[in-house]
Amino acid sequence: MGTALSTLVAWAGSKLRSSKTGILGAICCFALIAIAITTLSRIGLGLWQLERVSAVDGWSHLLFQGLRVDLATVCWIWGVAALGSVIFSGDHAIGRGWKMVLRVWLTLGLYLLVFLEISTPSFIQEYGLRPNRLYIEYLIYPKEVLSMLWAGRKLELLFGLVIGGLTLWGGWKLTGALLRNIRYPKWNWRPVIALLVIVATFAGARSSLGHRPLNPAMVAFADDPLVNSLVINSTYSLFFAISQMESEDSAAKVYGKLDKQLVIDTIRKESGRPLSAFESDNLPSVTYNRASYQGKPKNLVILLQESLGARFVGSLGGLPLTPNIDKLAEQGWLFENLYATGTRSVRGIEAVTTGFTPTPARSVVKLGKSQTNFFTIAELLKRHGYETQFIYGGESHFDNMKSFFLGNGFSDIVDEKDYQNPTFIGSWGVSDEDLLERAHQEFEQLHKEGKPFFSLVFSSSNHDPFEFPDDRIELYEQPKQSRNNAAKYADYAIGEFFKMAKSSDYWKDTVFLVVADHDSRVGGADLVPISRFRIPGLILGDGVAASRDSRVVSQIDMAPTLLSLIGISDSYPMLGRDLTQAPQDWPGRALMQYDKNMAYMRGKDVVILQPDREPTGFEYDFSNGNMVHKDQSAEMKQTALSWALWGSMAYQQHLYQFPKQGDKS
Repeated sequence: MGTALSTLVAWAGSKLRSSKTGILGAICCFALIAIAITTLSRIGLGLWQLERVSAVDGWSHLLFQGLRVDLATVCWIWGVAALGSVIFSGDHAIGRGWKMVLRVWLTLGLYLLVFLEISTPSFIQEYGLRPNRLYIEYLIYPKEVLSMLWAGRKLELLFGLVIGGLTLWGGWKLTGALLRNIRYPKWNWRPVIALLVIVATFAGARSSLGHRPLNPAMVAFADDPLVNSLVINSTYSLFFAISQMESEDSAAKVYGKLDKQLVIDTIRKESGRPLSAFESDNLPSVTYNRASYQGKPKNLVILLQESLGARFVGSLGGLPLTPNIDKLAEQGWLFENLYATGTRSVRGIEAVTTGFTPTPARSVVKLGKSQTNFFTIAELLKRHGYETQFIYGGESHFDNMKSFFLGNGFSDIVDEKDYQNPTFIGSWGVSDEDLLERAHQEFEQLHKEGKPFFSLVFSSSNHDPFEFPDDRIELYEQPKQSRNNAAKYADYAIGEFFKMAKSSDYWKDTVFLVVADHDSRVGGADLVPISRFRIPGLILGDGVAASRDSRVVSQIDMAPTLLSLIGISDSYPMLGRDLTQAPQDWPGRALMQYDKNMAYMRGKDVVILQPDREPTGFEYDFSNGNMVHKDQSAEMKQTALSWALWGSMAYQQHLYQFPKQGDKS
């Protein structure tokens, strides 16, 4: 790409040095170059994903609708620059100043397009889609992101820097050649030209005569979200996602509206609780929940495992990477069909610690209105006299975890700076064995002091670039730093921890949950790749009977179940099921958010919500992870939409909190 750009610069310079062009000629030239780049990138990505593109007969749609998006993109990037050129250009001080502004504008616009297209393959490998808002969100963590890229993607990073540098150099040279001899429009023609530019820019950017302007849903055509994302270019994808972040608080803007009372009535029914249990009109999801265990309240430890999908767990039919978890699964309550609510760590944290339902917005861990006075089981247990803590091997400010936790019931945070002489430090902090040894020490001390405790322990070794100590495991494959080897090391650390825990004094007084935050690199050809949301969940502890639970359950069911197992009866707004009291023949349900798509699964029946589209019905085959189209009832679709709308409503209207005195209706 850099060589081609250099050749183009030389050619353009030789052609333009002695000729005069209109002021809009430079912008048109850059627009054509940009469209050529995005088109070639789209073709390359399509060839890379040839099997998936061909499976939906997508080439014609990819190219023609892609061109439509590219035209809209250049109108957004340079339309205002074109209008400014008509107004300000000329052989005078303002005109000369504008020429410099225009050169910078054109060059940076081209750089942005090129850089985002270059980084797209790596982003697709990691997240299964073109760059979206995650691309921006993680830029605020340069240490973690750059160390991860340097450790795992050196060639891609260096290639991007080289091509980016050549683009800046070539773009600057080309603007100099294009703007050297300019023919300025006469002043009496400028209003007419300005009006034409406004009309052309508006029409091109809007790219539609309908009620709504162009958006990704308008050019989506397949059940495969990756192929749909290939239709748009990465610049459009990124900036559309950013624009949606301003209004992401409302799922109704994404999926459609329902009457508020209908939403409340539906989610109350779905909770499995009798309607008489709902205590408040002001906080419509609050119920009093009596624990199934009525003895002395126990401690609670949640071991949240980074990226450990079911496909890595032998006892769930995955790769033979988890001998320790597999052995522990014979001693505890194993969930065979547990599904994550999302694809990011903060979504898993949200579900496991707050029981909150997923939305198309960011996790409440990162949203402003939930930084204080938002329900968490940490706050509930703190009110019952528990010590509450978050133990992490990296920097706890990452993903806004520290702020959210301290504002909502966690009293103590242990992170990377608190480890003395750790065995191993990687890009994401200390190793899992350092993390779990420190957790064990914390639990021993708290138990010795006679303090009941709740601790969320969050691992990080099983994360790109997959760094962990040598000589701990027999490697599953070469090279060492691979996803499978890291998963096996994470299992090793879990095994070592439970050896210590079982011989400790706190063992008999503690309930443990080993659960993943999400699977690794979730992606697939389905609107929501349900099989990639399946994760391990294992409850262990003295008095927890060994069993394998085949019901469909969600991460939002974990917190109510755990509170019941440790003997905490109280009122709270969580709508997840206490699985100790749910009927064994209950088919189960799960909620899964995949970018802007949401799946509601009840047993094997599935409804998927998409932005600006009608709900789509499917049937899920648990044996092979495939979905086939199936008409679903109006009730199923209404229920799916109610779950989607509830989260946004509860967040926006401050409905997800502890009941206050006098709050009962």
